[in-house]
Amino acid sequence: MAEKDDKPGGSDKRKQSLYFPEAMLEEIKEEAARLDRSLSWVVQRAWKVARLDIKRIPSVNDLEDEESSG
Repeated sequence: MAEKDDKPGGSDKRKQSLYFPEAMLEEIKEEAARLDRSLSWVVQRAWKVARLDIKRIPSVNDLEDEESSG
């Protein structure tokens, strides 16, 4: 089971496997090296930057509802 840091303001550190296409992973590795940061830092930062855009993408369920009502 993953350990959780319950300190106020602490981070919740959980191990998770993520799979990326090889070309994308190479790009992330190059950026991590350029920034002198870890792969994890780059992916976390990318999520923070992109999350509002991602939340605007309709879910598959939303798309199915539109098709069945039209």
